[in-house]
Amino acid sequence: MSFLDRIHDCNRANLRRFRPFIVVGAQVGYVRTDIAARLKYFRDTFDVTREAVILNPALNDFAGRSAAMAPVVAALAEDEAITRPRGELYPVATHFTAEPLLALERAAVPAFGVRAYGVHLNGFVRRKGGIEMWIGFRAKDKPTFPGMLDNLVAGGQPIGITLQDNLIKECAEEAAIPRELAILAAPVGAITYRAESPEGLKPDVQFCYDLELPADFVPENTDGEIERFELWPIEQVMERVAETTEFKFNCNLVIIDFLVRHGLIPPDDPDYLEIVRGLRQ
Repeated sequence: MSFLDRIHDCNRANLRRFRPFIVVGAQVGYVRTDIAARLKYFRDTFDVTREAVILNPALNDFAGRSAAMAPVVAALAEDEAITRPRGELYPVATHFTAEPLLALERAAVPAFGVRAYGVHLNGFVRRKGGIEMWIGFRAKDKPTFPGMLDNLVAGGQPIGITLQDNLIKECAEEAAIPRELAILAAPVGAITYRAESPEGLKPDVQFCYDLELPADFVPENTDGEIERFELWPIEQVMERVAETTEFKFNCNLVIIDFLVRHGLIPPDDPDYLEIVRGLRQ
């Protein structure tokens, strides 16, 4: 296995199994054929054709469109077509800075193939022997990717909050990182991918941050989503990413990006250019 394998894992999707999801004449996602068949029963909400799933144009404002999706989400959850709703709303828009067309429950976002955004933080320490990175172990009762390895801090980007405020919030909730330390996190770019999942499609963007932490800082989880943290030599992190699938799938890309930027995957690596291209597809 290799770093390229982890990138390929995040970009396996057969779009021939999906139909465009259209809202106000614009494509904002993809709906898999089996999910589209379920949506036919919501005739007042969708026009489901062989070519597309179209939100009813009569739903002509943000509030109306958002409200119309609520019973759909509830039905999909009841049928276990999506994971348990979390009560967290994501924006549905044509691009990141566009005005949202509606708000959609986070658990249903993959079912409609809507692009979701998130923040991921690489927390690391510099020592004489080299870089060490804090790794989270996801709680075994999490509804998504239970028990897998994770970045120090990571979270989805809900509607109505800035990226920095969201990062500060997630730092406090997931690792007890105080605000005065969290604001020192450096924005270092974004990784993109398009992954098919049991719930649908994830054509997502993760905004990446680096935070060099004091040697005596020890993170503590406060929201119950992380079982524990361990500080690993970067070589151990690299081995786990390249040789296993123990990390949550998109965390691999965030770490690989860190390795590239810090020269730990050097430019003369035979896969270097393909790795760099693969992080932003």
